[in-house]
Amino acid sequence: MQLKKIHAAVAAALAICSTTQAAVKELPSTLADQKSVAVTIYNENLALVKDTRAIALVAGENRLALREVSGRMRPETALLRSLSHPGSFTLVEQNFDFDLLTPAKLLEKYVGRSVRIVKTHPTTGAESIETATVLAANNGVVLKIGDRIETGLPGRIVYDGVPANLRDRPTLVTELNSARGGEQTVELSYLSGGLSWKADYVAELNAADNALDLNGWVTLTNQSGTAYPNARLQLVAGDVNRVRDELRFAAKSSGMVRADAAPAREMAQESLFEYHLYTLARPTTIADNQTKQVALLGATGVPVTKELVLQGSDYYYRSSVGGIGQKMKVGVFVQFENREASRLGMPMPKGVVRVYKKDGSGNAQFIGEDSIDHTPKNEKVRLKLGDAFDVTADKKQTDFKRREPLINRSYSFESAYEIVLRNAKKEPATVIVREPVPGEWTMLEQSAPHAKVAAGTAEWRVPVPAEGTTTLRYRVLVRY
Repeated sequence: MQLKKIHAAVAAALAICSTTQAAVKELPSTLADQKSVAVTIYNENLALVKDTRAIALVAGENRLALREVSGRMRPETALLRSLSHPGSFTLVEQNFDFDLLTPAKLLEKYVGRSVRIVKTHPTTGAESIETATVLAANNGVVLKIGDRIETGLPGRIVYDGVPANLRDRPTLVTELNSARGGEQTVELSYLSGGLSWKADYVAELNAADNALDLNGWVTLTNQSGTAYPNARLQLVAGDVNRVRDELRFAAKSSGMVRADAAPAREMAQESLFEYHLYTLARPTTIADNQTKQVALLGATGVPVTKELVLQGSDYYYRSSVGGIGQKMKVGVFVQFENREASRLGMPMPKGVVRVYKKDGSGNAQFIGEDSIDHTPKNEKVRLKLGDAFDVTADKKQTDFKRREPLINRSYSFESAYEIVLRNAKKEPATVIVREPVPGEWTMLEQSAPHAKVAAGTAEWRVPVPAEGTTTLRYRVLVRY
């Protein structure tokens, strides 16, 4: 008997609570109430949104529906506060409704409920209406009409209404108690997925390959489910640590809209903790399902150096291998410094640098691309654009023998090599031969002096005449 009384009391309390909630009229707030919005976007599909709106509350209980928030909101990060009257209300409950209204979703919500089926006679055009119960809506619809079961849609479906938890736009429903009535300015801040940015750079190399013009663009992608009109935009460059969500969202790609080219350095930058913050000087509208670009930086006449590099390996220094390779690829690199003296000097976010060069007719042709990591001021930017067509190398091992190891050494090898560099161009070239020599090594013989650029790296700068060849020979002793 006592247990029955407790159940009855709980049921009564729930009924009173439901009645009270139903009695509180929902106050909708749309983008028309928005006074401003600020969006800070991070590299890894994350953004901080600060949405400021003017709303009218009543004294006491309120049920505020903030419509057109991000559909990728992380609701656990949402924070609503009053800017005009701080501390004037207290939050009771928040619900994020992201199940959006579609015909399929509406049908799913009516499983177990009654709908009306409107059929049109194919000859007379007369309409008949029957009441049906939706039994299932997975991979099709199952209806009970009278004493029969039907599948498929025999006619138009008429619903009595839209369920409260099915919204046409992503909505954050907040229940709060306000100490005062009237209009207030509130700010909703939250973290959201679906917003990302990256840097893209376009460079044009001059005819002499000793200078380039560089333009940087910020590429923004918005797949969050809502728009951000006239937003104050900021971008954070750096590797921000995050606790990874197990739940991943699928997103559809969309078209690209490129903003008009803006003056160089329109985006101001400043240090933020151990990152860099870039701020767009003017508001911009970030439409939903849009990719757009805004100018990041611009520089002309940036001094650049071009290098042809033959990169070796360390495996053939410990065994007899004979021929190593014929017509080996020689990599083409360009390098410049991110300094004010080089007409740059702005921290460069990671991204892809695409390089072009004009042909004999004056048309810009694509000659290669490479990705760069976050590059602080005063550091070098090095790009591999591809492999040389007219400069090749043949490499072989000409001698190999094992020598008696010294004290505290297990192995000792002596080996010799021949590298033939060929240049089919009508102008001379200089090839950097870079060999990673393992262990403790000593150069015994060489046809040209090397530089020990690192503990395990020997490097030669070998000039090769136009339409000619140069042979590099060396012998090295390696101990392990």
